[in-house]
Amino acid sequence: MKKLVYTFLFAGLFLFNACLDDLNQLPHIEDTAENIYAEAANYKAVLAKLYTSFVTNGQEKGGGNEDLSSNNGQDYMRCFFNLQECGTDELASTWLEGDKVYDLTFLSWDANDPWVADMYYRIFYNIALCNEFLRHASDEQIAGFTASEQEDIRYYRAEARFLRALAYYHALDLFRNIPFVTEEDPVGTYIPPRYEAKQVFDFIESELKEIENEMTSPAQTEYGRASKGAAYSLLAKLYLNAEVYTGTAHYTECIEYCKKVIALGYTLEPDYQKLFNADNDKRTNEIIYSFPVDGDHTVSWGATTYIICGAVSNTSDDQVAADYGVTDAWGMFRIRGDIPKLFDENDGRALFFTEGQTLEVEVVDNQSNGYFVEKWTNLDDNGNQASNTADKGVNTDYPVFRLADIYLMLGEAVMRGGSGSSVTEALGYVNELRARAFGKDTDGAVRQADMTVDFFLDERARELYWECTRRTDLIRYNKFTTANYLWEWKGGTRAGRAVDSKYNIYPIPATDLTANPNLYNENY
Repeated sequence: MKKLVYTFLFAGLFLFNACLDDLNQLPHIEDTAENIYAEAANYKAVLAKLYTSFVTNGQEKGGGNEDLSSNNGQDYMRCFFNLQECGTDELASTWLEGDKVYDLTFLSWDANDPWVADMYYRIFYNIALCNEFLRHASDEQIAGFTASEQEDIRYYRAEARFLRALAYYHALDLFRNIPFVTEEDPVGTYIPPRYEAKQVFDFIESELKEIENEMTSPAQTEYGRASKGAAYSLLAKLYLNAEVYTGTAHYTECIEYCKKVIALGYTLEPDYQKLFNADNDKRTNEIIYSFPVDGDHTVSWGATTYIICGAVSNTSDDQVAADYGVTDAWGMFRIRGDIPKLFDENDGRALFFTEGQTLEVEVVDNQSNGYFVEKWTNLDDNGNQASNTADKGVNTDYPVFRLADIYLMLGEAVMRGGSGSSVTEALGYVNELRARAFGKDTDGAVRQADMTVDFFLDERARELYWECTRRTDLIRYNKFTTANYLWEWKGGTRAGRAVDSKYNIYPIPATDLTANPNLYNENY
């Protein structure tokens, strides 16, 4: 099903000690860098490791021969999903204590939280992988290969820089002021400096602008690899949130890069739910970039396996696991009652299992409280189970960027005062989404008078719930920690309450503060 080459080599990667030694988080070295990079053909194999490190947590099936020894031992995407969704109105977790998500859920974590630490080390592990690849992909390093081989490696080099920029974007969004290291820095005992958020922002921006002409067009890009569209999309997202990160708005630049994405020719997938099924690798008309997940080549118990198996009850007699292509139902989480209330009756994106479930979440870890989410499945286009989820996980890829998000980013940026588009143009894009959601026989169109800044926060929830955008969106709207919006169990109370603004940012783990004297948390 997937076209990306999954066979990879793990070259000798020497991670900076200041960030990783305290948890003994060293890679398992199967060969030396000199041997690996002696052959041009091996560069693509190592590149595949850079890609798969977002959805796997080891060298073997299900995380065996693990890359990092860490608190929970889970993959990048399981950590990211928890940090972006658990504390918001989009998720109610069943195993608060057993899965160690109590503090994430109630916005009460500290610098010793296991999920926060795992996410942090996963991010910097991925950055270290990219840095090591780039050290061996300079023009000088590849000068001995053929002209054709050098050309290929230059494309790989641009992709590695994109993947590093994506990891640094996640670090910026989650942690703000972070250690910073590139391929230009020495390995071994080097202690990275602390970069302020503005410095990280500037680096990501400059990297993506430098590589945009080195990336391939969508039509030329092998599935599962990043194209120009991915670079443009990440820049648009960076600019949309620039005021949060740096204090300076960049809404005009957000519009510019949204329009660059649109100009590449993407179109909306007519069937919303097919964007989230096991054949969603066929949806490259709308999905700009995804993390491929495959039951044969990238088996983990995180990524989309976590989302899909986790959203099916393991106690209810009403919900049937096979209806979602799931062999094992985990009953991990539901959605809090505030989100279903945002949907109109005929909105086809309201994909919730309600039978035997209450809308309101009276008890967070009670599986019968809150609707289960049916948006994601492990079914193919013909309705067949795509893989044995008990043995192999799911076959559903994770969409990182898709056109619908680009439309909504453009519209919000227009309403926030950005130039380069118009309310009329933004309204047209929004109504394309609404037409898909409501169908031809039902009028879900909005009017220009409906196009407020706050409209876009709600529409993003309707279109993008459980796509790891909600925490970032709520922070941009100054609603994540404040009393401006209270939802069920925000801050640990049934009615919701405001919390300390420090929870807009996750803390650098205590272990790394000990290891790197350049680092500190301002509010923890």
